[in-house]
Amino acid sequence: MTEKAIGQRRVKGGINPSDRVIFRTWPKGDVIALFPDIEAGLFSCSSYMRVGQHGAADYRYVVEQTKQATIAEYADLAVELKQIGYNLRVLHHR
Repeated sequence: MTEKAIGQRRVKGGINPSDRVIFRTWPKGDVIALFPDIEAGLFSCSSYMRVGQHGAADYRYVVEQTKQATIAEYADLAVELKQIGYNLRVLHHR
């Protein structure tokens, strides 16, 4: 089986399972995508923003400091993530 890198993860055999994602909006309006199932270090999950792209994020901290993003707020970021290979399954965390 071949592996291809997608962001910071590997998918075997070309099968791309759904990527659970939570979109949040920072107070200044920037949107962050959190991937709770993709570990990025101790107490961190993978995240993605338009500026800076992939990185590690403290899930609890981000949820405490942000609000749930609306579809209008995260639409462009979702398109960008799909273009680089993510198969998004959007979750909502209030």
